[in-house]
Amino acid sequence: MEQFHIKELSNGLTLLGLRMDHVSSAAMTLVVPAGASRDPEGSEGAAAVACEWLFRGAGGRDTRQFNDALDCLGCQHSETVNGEHLHFSTVQIGRNLGEVLRIYADVLRRPALQEATFGPCKGLTLQDLASLDDEPAHKCNVMLREKFYPHPLGRCVYGQAESLRAMGPGAVRGHLRRCFGPWEAILAVAGNIDWSAVCDLAEGLLGDWSADPSPRPGTRGPPGGVTHVRKESAQAHIALAHRSVPVHDERYYAALVVETVLSGGMGGRLYTEVREKRGLAYHVATRYHSLRDHAGLFTYAGTRPDQAQQTFDVTVHELRRLGEGVAEDELARARTQLKSAIVMQGESTLSRSSSLASDWYHLRRLRSLKELSDAIDKVAADDVMDYLRAFPAEDFTVLIIGPQPLDVGAIAEQ
Repeated sequence: MEQFHIKELSNGLTLLGLRMDHVSSAAMTLVVPAGASRDPEGSEGAAAVACEWLFRGAGGRDTRQFNDALDCLGCQHSETVNGEHLHFSTVQIGRNLGEVLRIYADVLRRPALQEATFGPCKGLTLQDLASLDDEPAHKCNVMLREKFYPHPLGRCVYGQAESLRAMGPGAVRGHLRRCFGPWEAILAVAGNIDWSAVCDLAEGLLGDWSADPSPRPGTRGPPGGVTHVRKESAQAHIALAHRSVPVHDERYYAALVVETVLSGGMGGRLYTEVREKRGLAYHVATRYHSLRDHAGLFTYAGTRPDQAQQTFDVTVHELRRLGEGVAEDELARARTQLKSAIVMQGESTLSRSSSLASDWYHLRRLRSLKELSDAIDKVAADDVMDYLRAFPAEDFTVLIIGPQPLDVGAIAEQ
């Protein structure tokens, strides 16, 4: 039985913990609500630049000293930005967690943010943005989220070339002053941990960290519609999205089953009908994605331009056909695949710390692996059909990158 620990500090920071007795490592996930959706208009990309800049020295250490300190602790770390958060994660031997937390407290409270290191950080973000042109499948999905989610929740985390080129260090410092604080931040640890020691250290390092709460960004309706980006290439990239339920909705598990029936391995309907039977797409899949209050099923197919129209039509047909019913063997296979993923997640300290942070963000509570497994077991065919009736494959947002636009009449057919 998993035993969770929760401690909410007076400054708005939440500490979460899970001891895993069978491991020697410990993982830490830290999320701060200073993501791309909070970039000021005209400074799109500020969060991505900040994510680079924060790790160019902190607490009196320069960049080299900072990196050496983490390396000497055997710390594997990553830093990413998404729509809502800056997301930092580390994995290290359990006994080194405290020292790693001390270093990250410097990142949070005493980053160097030196003028000399700003230019390279902005340059790297510009390169990330430019690299999307070399990865059209990735670009397709990035642009689809921009079209599907309410603005600015789905905006590209790398911003825009114009805003990045015009951006100075003052704009990024201003972004951090407005958004980078403990309010609604989450620090989750899992693995070989001493919870009492973690709490004492975190309170000592971060308990007096203060900043005014940053208001959530206002939103406006998503652009939606059909977008074609002309690109002369040997491939065509097709992406579609339609509404689903957020994680906090009771139909969430039915949505996961639907995703798995469509794309769970080589037995998934899309793989079978689009790739295996017809040889239309080298890759086709549907993936569930959720923000706090908005979610969707995102479908992608990559194919040759001369097969793009047929690929689009067959893919839409399969998404729609799911509403006719799900066979018991499909349902059983989906349950098994989802529960297998849960078992593997349970063996990774990083997966568990990340899940703790995600659960708290979406649900304000923590789910055990047993709760997840039991919930999946309870999903019956009727639950899946109720979900599909409430959230049919309709009202698609479509993004196509390739030489020619497509006839999207199939999405208007009932």
